Amino acid sequence: MVDKHNQSFFGQSTGMFIQSSSKSESFIFIQFIKKKGDGSWEKLSKREGKTVKCSLEEIVMILKVLEKQNKAWKTVHSFKDDNTPISIKWEGDQKIWINVGEYPKMLAIPQIEIMRLLLTHILQEKIEFATIPEKKSGISKGIKVENITPSNQGIIKEKVEVKVVEEISTGEDLTKVQGVIAGETEKAVLLKLNSGVENWFPKSTIKSHYSPEKETSQTFLIDSWIIEKNKIEV
Repeated sequence: MVDKHNQSFFGQSTGMFIQSSSKSESFIFIQFIKKKGDGSWEKLSKREGKTVKCSLEEIVMILKVLEKQNKAWKTVHSFKDDNTPISIKWEGDQKIWINVGEYPKMLAIPQIEIMRLLLTHILQEKIEFATIPEKKSGISKGIKVENITPSNQGIIKEKVEVKVVEEISTGEDLTKVQGVIAGETEKAVLLKLNSGVENWFPKSTIKSHYSPEKETSQTFLIDSWIIEKNKIEV
């Protein structure tokens, strides 16, 4: 079992790379480059192209589409003032489109199967090695890691704690709300919404990633039925 993976998927105008820098890191990088007007390709080492970081949960959702359990899935990554829409969907039975920002990539059946097998393998590795508790200098692994950069690629450095706003295409009716966590129990969180309303929400009804820190303004995707049941104005 190796520690790193780097697989490329090239087409006529767009290239995609799937990179796992270490089996002990709970994320992967997906990178995109385009062919320029002069026929040359963008270079990641010159901070060209597009790079997104995908969590274990996002790998699972991508695999559900690759395995045809879902027809499509989408999310939005937010970093500072930059929002990057990400989507993956089937076109018929022979093609998949992966769109990240302004970088569309089409995969045919052979590439789809390679990507499925690769992500399945990487996910199994990371479940085994990236979820092991580890302490260094009194700081638990995974709390805060700065300046993580994939090897052999010159991309912009960023912090692990990138804010992610998910919009999951699962057929569920979701409502986007803005607010802060005012309290929390094992199974529910007390949210103080921007409208001034405070309400308890079961954690099972919150479908997006969120930080457990209190008094931090965040965006939450919540099952619409509980919003309607409690007659909450958002």
